[in-house]
Amino acid sequence: MIVRTLAECEQTGRKIHSQTGTWDSTRMLLKDDNVGFSFHITTIYAGSETHIHYRNHFEAVYCISGNGEIETLADGKIYKIEPGTLYVLDQHDEQLLRGGSEDMKLACVFNPPLNGREVHDASGVYPLEAETL
Repeated sequence: MIVRTLAECEQTGRKIHSQTGTWDSTRMLLKDDNVGFSFHITTIYAGSETHIHYRNHFEAVYCISGNGEIETLADGKIYKIEPGTLYVLDQHDEQLLRGGSEDMKLACVFNPPLNGREVHDASGVYPLEAETL
């Protein structure tokens, strides 16, 4: 059994900050936990915009608190995100994720699981393999 608290994980190398200063992510479960997915608590900062395009991963995201929106670039559709909203990037959707009037706290699941040090590259992609924590 694996038992961890968010507070414990935040005090370790499991908390990653974006290079653009638009988000941080505490990676509570990673590839080396051997459960087939990774689980993260991510904060999207108010008023920010992040270009994301997970070509190598699927992601499910549940909004815990805060607000924002996601725009799918293929069709220009914009979806409001607020507490209780789930969205799934099941088509490797290229997107713009925007923080709203307050920070957004999100619970995120990735398949395949992340190693832990991934940050978005210039095209918004997480590499398939990255340095392990």
